[in-house]
Amino acid sequence: MTSRALGATTDVAAVQAATVRALVLSQAVGALGITIGIATASLLARDLSGSESLAGLAGTSQVLGAALSSYVLARVMAVRGRRVGLTTGLLMGATGALLAVVAGAIGSMLLLLVGALLIGATTAANNASRYAATDLAPAERRGRALSTVVWATTVGAVVGPNLTGPAAAFADLLGIPELTGPFALGAIGMLVAAVIVTVRLRPDPLLLARELAEVPAAPPSGTSWGRARAAVRERPGLGLAVAGLAGAHAAMVGVMTMTPIHMEHGGAELRVIGVVISVHVLGMFAFSPLVGLLSDRVGRPPVLAAGGLVLLVSLVLCSTAPEGTSWQIFGGLFLLGLGWSLATVSASTMVADLAPLDARTDVQGMADVVMGVSAASAGALAGLVVGVFGYPVLALVTTALAVGVVVAAYAAPTRQPQE
Repeated sequence: MTSRALGATTDVAAVQAATVRALVLSQAVGALGITIGIATASLLARDLSGSESLAGLAGTSQVLGAALSSYVLARVMAVRGRRVGLTTGLLMGATGALLAVVAGAIGSMLLLLVGALLIGATTAANNASRYAATDLAPAERRGRALSTVVWATTVGAVVGPNLTGPAAAFADLLGIPELTGPFALGAIGMLVAAVIVTVRLRPDPLLLARELAEVPAAPPSGTSWGRARAAVRERPGLGLAVAGLAGAHAAMVGVMTMTPIHMEHGGAELRVIGVVISVHVLGMFAFSPLVGLLSDRVGRPPVLAAGGLVLLVSLVLCSTAPEGTSWQIFGGLFLLGLGWSLATVSASTMVADLAPLDARTDVQGMADVVMGVSAASAGALAGLVVGVFGYPVLALVTTALAVGVVVAAYAAPTRQPQE
């Protein structure tokens, strides 16, 4: 350890605690900026395109933007650190939200899709925040640090959709189309989150971790993907962690996105559908701190395996759920969220454990790209499967992903290499 590093941080634990607090606050506000527009994005896309069949393109564009931005932000963070990378993602998302407002005002579907693509950068930044929480955390507390930041997403996920009404009044005040109001408020939320990161995320956790470990500030030679692939070859557990992460995310997105349609076919009211989705979100985020604690105490692979098993049970329940409202769909969607939480927190912590410090952002960015592309593919295929075979078949086919998560956990090494 260099004398400069010692002088800069007399108490790394205090810096880590301050880092987590800053990330929790920015994550909550940033997630609010994303989720506030979800309720109206498809409606705005339908109105601008004039076709219900194209209404889902806005959501698809945002998921694709998140995957692409994960790579871009990883490159920025590799050179400039977490603070610059996260701020860049949040500012890109705010720009995208403002473009969505302009798209609604001038009636441009193309501009809306460009805006949604940029909004995905905020999703990528929020995903990267969970890794930033582990940069200075000791191995035995990484799961708790990561899961605390994941839990903060609950604030945005719960509050965001409920601001749709006030957002309409805000749109009237600004003289813009009503459906663009949520995007205007979302842009404000993302800008606030960017300010929080810029002001409070000091010192930069990644740059400080490199300094303490005497790792060169400049990234090693080669491409980002090349360094990520090399790390996976050297540490096979990394590939298994990414496989578990992507499998769980794809299973959750594929089934969750088609559940409202399955319920609507049976005559379920929108209010009831909203409650089911809220229960699902509760399972995803509310228990994250407990999952992080279990990941630290019991180990990452056992918690990942538990996530796969919970996903399996949830999918079997969903496959037996009749159209409309049923206890199976309530239970299935809650367990789908809980299984996702168990798998995502544990697998993400495994990635944080195994990623070498000199290629940390490259590996983590690659993991999020794979996760995002898998989810986008699952969402697109889910609609085709339901259209041809029905929702129960979708749930049963998706069990293969849950089994894959369990297999990845079983094959993963129980001991993680330490930097």
